[in-house]
Amino acid sequence: MKKSRELFRKAKRLLPGGVNSPVRSFSSVGGEPFFVKKAKGAHLTDEDGKKYIDYIGSWGAQILGHCDPRIIKIISQTIKEGITYGIPCKKEVVIAKKITDIYPSISKVRMVNSGTEATMSAIRLARGYTGRTKILKFNGCYHGHADSFLIKAGSGASTLGSPDSKGVPKSFASETISVPYNDIESVKAAIRKNKLACIIIEPIAGNMNFIRSNQFFLKELRNLCSENKILLIFDEVMTGFRVSLAGAQNLYKIKPDITTLGKVLGGGFPVGAFGGKSEIMNCLSPNGDVYQAGTLSGNPVAMAAGIGTLDIISKKTYFKNLSKLSQHFTKSISLISSSHNVNMSADSEGGMFGIYFSKNKPNNYKDITDRNISIFKKFFKQMLTQGIYFAPSAFEAGFISSAHKINDIDKTLNIIEDWVKKNKF
Repeated sequence: MKKSRELFRKAKRLLPGGVNSPVRSFSSVGGEPFFVKKAKGAHLTDEDGKKYIDYIGSWGAQILGHCDPRIIKIISQTIKEGITYGIPCKKEVVIAKKITDIYPSISKVRMVNSGTEATMSAIRLARGYTGRTKILKFNGCYHGHADSFLIKAGSGASTLGSPDSKGVPKSFASETISVPYNDIESVKAAIRKNKLACIIIEPIAGNMNFIRSNQFFLKELRNLCSENKILLIFDEVMTGFRVSLAGAQNLYKIKPDITTLGKVLGGGFPVGAFGGKSEIMNCLSPNGDVYQAGTLSGNPVAMAAGIGTLDIISKKTYFKNLSKLSQHFTKSISLISSSHNVNMSADSEGGMFGIYFSKNKPNNYKDITDRNISIFKKFFKQMLTQGIYFAPSAFEAGFISSAHKINDIDKTLNIIEDWVKKNKF
């Protein structure tokens, strides 16, 4: 990693922490990042020429793998027509139609440039629509870095939170309630004490590792929101077009009032979106009084990449094949754990997975224990040495693309088993 180390030294003089997004610094695993020179399919190659099997895929965005030739061809053709217009283009309408066809809960959609922008705009819309200000989120769910989301849990199940980052005013925190994931009684207590504009949730969490919502919990959440005129927002920036074509809401058969999307939707470009019922979405400017705008929203190149990606993953066998690959990976990890009598398990849905250093799969943020984190650090470092790249944090989900081959998966499993043999835990 000689070249990467030198680049990181230079980067730290020019960028805060040497990176443009904190997790890339590898600080949570105690090391320094490698710098990518190029990527193709399921592999990354660093500046020193070392090759890695990539289980992040630009944090879930690259569902087709890196540099898919079909998307490269589309981008190449589109860029000749212009890079950005700042006025409407046909591709915005085409992708909006695809989204509304795939997601029954979405009648109208607005394109933005990131997941953070989508979630930030969604809660503003919810507040504008309901005339209420307080929102409820769940401990461990990440909805981007907008002020309203960087809130620690309060001391009780229904107490208001406190800022989780300097620069977030306490007055912002007073409008956000954070309660335990998969705990419906905490939600009920919060509703009794507060008039909520919305409840926002990752129906399958990806930022406290891969954790599913309980089926009963999510259905009760939908019922409570309907009964109390609270908007239910599903943050599917990560799970949309990833755990299934129509996201987690399709798996749970639950319709939220607003859905936020991103990652896969952009085909590798910075794209986000939020959408829902026409009655709600019509509150946005220029129709309504809730203001939201973006110079690069609906960028023609990004729209083209997104359209191409959605066309490919909409084919009938796509998610069947992707799920089969992911399940082979996670079920094999569980078998390795059982064979060697270690505390390790795994779970997956579609092209998203989690690896846990415990016998039982986690149910909420508290289940990712200090012991789990300490073992993960050793695991991560050894995998990286062997050319296997997992997310550099015990709190991040992993991703498999359709570019991964069974040989990539089996090679990874062999390396994992060798590590397990040498590290009883």
